[in-house]
Amino acid sequence: MTRRPPATDPAPGPVGLTVQARPWARGTVLALYGELDLDSVDALWAALDAALAAPAAVVVIDCAGLEFCDSTGLDAMFRAQDRAAARGSRIELARPRPPVLRMLELTGATDVLPVRDVPPSGPGRPTGRE
Repeated sequence: MTRRPPATDPAPGPVGLTVQARPWARGTVLALYGELDLDSVDALWAALDAALAAPAAVVVIDCAGLEFCDSTGLDAMFRAQDRAAARGSRIELARPRPPVLRMLELTGATDVLPVRDVPPSGPGRPTGRE
């Protein structure tokens, strides 16, 4: 009988950020999954560039899948809001997890970036909550 080595914990999965964009009646929803930090902020910037290309757009950043956000991510959201405002657009956040929401509240970000309970529904189908 062959002896097997003891089981080890699986290697940690990839760390980073995945951004999924989908259109809706008034703009774009960007769903974030993973960690938003210095190493992954470029993925958010690329998605924001595309989402803010249209004038007077509303970009909702769905944070339900965001596990971590550091000051780099927060700074990116503030800068995106400034850029959006200059183009007649705006940024909103949706469904931040408790640790992310706490960070947003402690830094005053919720005074600048509106937070909604749910992201908008699919393209062209407003739900009345938007």
